[in-house]
Amino acid sequence: MMRKTAALLLLGLPLALGRPAAAQAPVQYSVAFPNAMHHEARVTVTFTEVPAGTLQVRMARSSPGRYALHEFAKNVYDVQATDSKGKALAVNKPDPYGWDVTGHDGTVRFTYTLFGDRTDGTYAGIDSRHAHLNMPATLAFARGLEQRPAEVKFELPQGWTVASQLRPDATKGTYYAPHLQYLMDSPTSLGPQKVRSWQEQGKTIEMQVLHDGTDAELDAFANNTKKVVKEAAAIFGGLPDYDFGRYTFVANYLPQTSGDGMEHRNSTSLTSNRPLRGPGALDNLGTVSHEFFHSWNVERIRPKDLEPFDFERANMSSNLWFAEGFTQYYGELLLRRAGIYTDEQYCQEALSGIVDAMLTMPGPKRYSPVYMSQQAPFVDAAAAIDPNNRSNTYLSYYYIGAGNALALDLQLRQRFKTDLDTYMRALWKENGQQQNYAPAKPYTLRDLQRVLGQVTKDTTFAGQFFRQYITGHEAHNYEQLLAPAGLLVRRAQAGQATLEARMQFNPDSSATLGTTLLGSPFYLAGLDREDVVLKMDGRKPTNAKEVQKLLAAHKPGDIIQVEARARDGVRTVPVTLQENSDLEVVPYEQAKKPVTKAQKKFREEWLKGKAK
Repeated sequence: MMRKTAALLLLGLPLALGRPAAAQAPVQYSVAFPNAMHHEARVTVTFTEVPAGTLQVRMARSSPGRYALHEFAKNVYDVQATDSKGKALAVNKPDPYGWDVTGHDGTVRFTYTLFGDRTDGTYAGIDSRHAHLNMPATLAFARGLEQRPAEVKFELPQGWTVASQLRPDATKGTYYAPHLQYLMDSPTSLGPQKVRSWQEQGKTIEMQVLHDGTDAELDAFANNTKKVVKEAAAIFGGLPDYDFGRYTFVANYLPQTSGDGMEHRNSTSLTSNRPLRGPGALDNLGTVSHEFFHSWNVERIRPKDLEPFDFERANMSSNLWFAEGFTQYYGELLLRRAGIYTDEQYCQEALSGIVDAMLTMPGPKRYSPVYMSQQAPFVDAAAAIDPNNRSNTYLSYYYIGAGNALALDLQLRQRFKTDLDTYMRALWKENGQQQNYAPAKPYTLRDLQRVLGQVTKDTTFAGQFFRQYITGHEAHNYEQLLAPAGLLVRRAQAGQATLEARMQFNPDSSATLGTTLLGSPFYLAGLDREDVVLKMDGRKPTNAKEVQKLLAAHKPGDIIQVEARARDGVRTVPVTLQENSDLEVVPYEQAKKPVTKAQKKFREEWLKGKAK
């Protein structure tokens, strides 16, 4: 899983937390768990001072940081509505996503059962042990009342506590949001939290964690998180002004959890079934790093085409290559600067994957980062049952954005004696930095290009970079770009023959093909998805080990005969093997190449920690 996420701003309005929201009656929520063992919550929403006429109650169809439709109403049932006296009200369903309530006396108490059994950044996960709630998947809202403040009361089982960016009100036992946009942007975890908190530059950073590990494992994880926080803040010259002076890592690392990370304005939702030890700890820390960087990039440095976030439709942006892709680049770079990766690990875990995807996959050869961003409503956890050809037409905006961030950082360092950090700070100053909760100025694609021209003092370069690599799809010369850092791009398995194919091995010793990659041996031989390979070079493709043994006996350019059952019958076709195209990035030292002092200095200035 890539380090995920994007989010929402607040309808372009000042947060104005220091004053009442025009004295409007708050929307009051009660969330209880009488049947948690069967993944149900009982939710009551009380709307008061409701204008005369029909009250349109809705469930969101989309969620901040997700771009596809998720139709959260599908998990809502047992709907009832009463007025202030407890009288039952008529509830009609005008469409699949909401309910119309009529005949009220100015008060509507709307009650429903919510089913939720997926713990991640998008849905609701409820069981006898915990509840991890993404608010669009949990709380209904009313059209026309979106600017009212909200108060949420959680009816907690014994031993459970609340982790949320919502502001607690100890006198009422509730949690406060200034309006619907902030409420929906506030993931909440309920359970026996373990808390680690510290002060960083006058702000409170807290980790509220559900996990099965030891306190020592959590302490070590929190210590590494502190290093990441410091390095991220060093890029921008300080932390954002979090709305309540607090940033919360809402983390769930239990076995029943699905892997995800989802950024929010003053918090992030972190979910994984990997423990806080061994390789799992490093994977989880990578998500922490990515999501924390989002508290600048996307949460406050905000693309205009996601402003405001619309809960009732799919949200498309042309700028996810920057919002997510540049964040992907920095999420991994922060681990190196924090001393968690070595140079070798950074090459292996981050650079190799980026460079390999950019240079060997079909997608970036065909379409631009802008196009890949616009595809998000179809690929970002979107559900469809018909096959697609994305293996040949698409590369995630995480990868293609990170690939361009890497290339731009190296070009800025080599040609202009500046760097990507400086570019990000310039964008932060112009489009993200906020004073007194004033809204940020959202950016356009043109703004990103203009600020690059200002940083480089070369508008021609900025325009060319965007034309070639952002709205265009030309390939970067990573071998040339990485050489000044003493890093080598090379074939990971040079000289090895390959089929570049995904194969599912069947009980009868045949193998079913997945979508064949454009230009691969099977593709060129006219074979495609669901074709069944019966024999290769006269032998049955019993399993992956047997296929590798067959390939090891050949060299690139050899032709083997493949018997396959396709939709037009069984046929035998010649298949020309290719050299394995996988690429890797390694330090010159690992490749036994001499490294100059200038290369060492360049690499150190790029990868060394910046925090004081």
